[in-house]
Amino acid sequence: MKPVLPEKALHLEKLRKGGFNVPDFIYVPAADFRNEKFEKLQTFLNRHQESFKVIARSAHTLEEAFKPGTFDSLESYADVAGIQYARNRIIKLGKTVSKLSILRQQRFSHAPDLNLDEMGVIVMPFIDGNGVMAKMLGNNWEFGYCRTRSHKVESQPFITKTPHDTGLLDISKDIQEHLGFKCEIEYIISEDGKIYVVQAKDISHIETLDEKESERSVNLNGIRRIRKRRNYRERPIFVMDNTAFYMNIIDQCENIVMGNKDAKPDIKKTLDIIAFHEEEYENFALRYERFAILGLSIEATGDLYQITNHYLDEMPELQASLSKALYNNLYKRDYFLSEADTLIARDEIRINLCSHDAYGIATVRNPVWSVYWHMDRDEEVVSRFRDLGFRTGDFIGIDIDMKEKPTVYRL
Repeated sequence: MKPVLPEKALHLEKLRKGGFNVPDFIYVPAADFRNEKFEKLQTFLNRHQESFKVIARSAHTLEEAFKPGTFDSLESYADVAGIQYARNRIIKLGKTVSKLSILRQQRFSHAPDLNLDEMGVIVMPFIDGNGVMAKMLGNNWEFGYCRTRSHKVESQPFITKTPHDTGLLDISKDIQEHLGFKCEIEYIISEDGKIYVVQAKDISHIETLDEKESERSVNLNGIRRIRKRRNYRERPIFVMDNTAFYMNIIDQCENIVMGNKDAKPDIKKTLDIIAFHEEEYENFALRYERFAILGLSIEATGDLYQITNHYLDEMPELQASLSKALYNNLYKRDYFLSEADTLIARDEIRINLCSHDAYGIATVRNPVWSVYWHMDRDEEVVSRFRDLGFRTGDFIGIDIDMKEKPTVYRL
């Protein structure tokens, strides 16, 4: 029985047959990995040994129901083992790094349940170049350019209505007309200027509508954002204070060290604090579709993390459990941070924008904002937030003035 092709492969095949410059590719379904049926894949790889490297793109049959960028693409060696590794890595990332994002899309966007072990992949030869994403908003095309990763000095992602090559606009129009629906198109521009179409996603179902100041406010220093259509937004906030979190852990460790000498030391309460902290992340992220994080302390100050991580060194078995929990907590924190569309923190902390986060279709109505204050004002601003009693679950407003200076206040 012929496997059902995912949207990503169907659109690429249609574009290839339509004469567009699509790189050579092969779709490998999950069944082929289970049955180790790699004859067609091996034949494909034999054609591309000269580059030593290919790219494996996620291609689940239900992937079209999730927002672009949910699942990963990975570079790998041009052999079967490399493709197996890349697929296993994509599945693992889906179960860890993207787990919260998947749960949120199932909760708020009615995305379907999916079995990640049914993940197929699209394999393409690796093309060294820059990524460009194109889509039509209203009556105008926009082009999002990704920073150059191969250079020591990188540029930030940016959006323009004037592509570097006017042919890119013509190709985009032709692709949309050929597919018959509004689409978000991904290109790779090679070092010699050739334009390769590597993905086209149907976005015709996604809406892109254009969308009394309180005295209890805090004036900050600036904002980083790609889209500048609006100067105001409201969000529920999660107040992140990891200095207080680590101090709480240290207090519990102190109780263990100074506890009853006749009783066996018990680290359960300490591990429960960490587990509860992580549950708070997930529960909040699943309660609100869009939210802000107020980072009073995202990275613990000074050596506090190291002190916490070595407080029970004289009890190696307990310290090993604590270190593992604290290490995993850092990842859970980062997964949570990546789901916020608004980060309010000192200027050293910012959301690192990839192409989908910077100018993907999901950002048109809700672009990512990084609102910041300068480091030399850190103590002053954090104290102000504390004095005003900002708490997790509060709703805030962010107002940006003509000079791009944001003011944050509770509603």
